[in-house]
Amino acid sequence: MLNNYSKEDKVLLAVDCIIFGFEKNKLKILLIKRDFEPEKGKWSLIGGFLKKDETLNQAGNRVLKHLTGYDDIYMEQFNTYSEVDRDPVDRTISVSYYALINIETHSALEEEYSAKWFALDKIPKLIFDHDIMVRHALNRLRYRATHKPIGFELLPEKFTMKQLQKLYESILRTKLDKRNFASKINTLDILVKLDEKDMNSSRKGSFLYTFDESKYKKKVDDGFIFKI
Repeated sequence: MLNNYSKEDKVLLAVDCIIFGFEKNKLKILLIKRDFEPEKGKWSLIGGFLKKDETLNQAGNRVLKHLTGYDDIYMEQFNTYSEVDRDPVDRTISVSYYALINIETHSALEEEYSAKWFALDKIPKLIFDHDIMVRHALNRLRYRATHKPIGFELLPEKFTMKQLQKLYESILRTKLDKRNFASKINTLDILVKLDEKDMNSSRKGSFLYTFDESKYKKKVDDGFIFKI
């Protein structure tokens, strides 16, 4: 049995993370400058290689924690990339995850890791097939955001209805009617309207909301389907 294994090709398995954030009404992606060859000095996704003693999800969490210091970040595996020549150094398969981060609570990333947030329309050319990964991650995020309340991971704990609408407009890349959007969200009945107001948005201010995760989970158990 062992002799049979020894005859098989050995390949490297990498984990690459597409990290999304939301700031100033724009969906953004976090990139780093590669600090080793090949493609040293060029913009890259955050990633690493799978260790012998970990699962893919554990590897993804390790990569994210190393960069952010947090281990409770929302992430989802979405694709595998196995083109023979995708990495010029060695045969490498990549399993990709997208992750959602609240930029406000991770503001130190740029300074500590030479990372930088880019708006989607300002993303530079990336190494290898990372541009393709970003495109696929965006497609998955758009689908998930309309069928699961993952968008709240990108917002502060307290947010206005306008902020929520701008987030979905940024993810879906389309303009949404203010009244229809608010009506749809309120119909879902998964937000808590607070007595507090954001006084920066207008003279009268805008009411703040929070996402009621426990209520959402209970509704799901009762057959609720989230859809925007």
